[in-house]
Amino acid sequence: MCKRSGFCFGALPRQLRRFAALVLCALLSCLLIEPVSAAAEPARSAQAAVTLINLNTADAATLARAMDGIGEAKARAIIEHRQRNGAFKSVDELALVKGIGAKTLAANRARLTVGSGAAAKVTPRAPGTAPAR
Repeated sequence: MCKRSGFCFGALPRQLRRFAALVLCALLSCLLIEPVSAAAEPARSAQAAVTLINLNTADAATLARAMDGIGEAKARAIIEHRQRNGAFKSVDELALVKGIGAKTLAANRARLTVGSGAAAKVTPRAPGTAPAR
């Protein structure tokens, strides 16, 4: 035994010290794994709360705010394309807008709709339902 604390780790047999180190490592890994899985949970709930953006009624600010890879300039290009060519008949027509490529369309497809012209600018959908196309 150590004089100061009454316990000395070095006085334990070698196998017992290794076992104690192994237990300590296992406990630390459990503590580190839990925060990682808890951090993944908000991402799942955020996916369930996706709102649909109607390409035919949304304004430029809504498009820029809600779509990945779309800034103010591309949002204005979408609006101009809609004004020149009429309402989008499908989400795939978004690729006809200058500056919108297949990757941008794929990244945003789940949150886009072309629904009826009378729909709200951003219409929420129930979790687990498929987006209208």
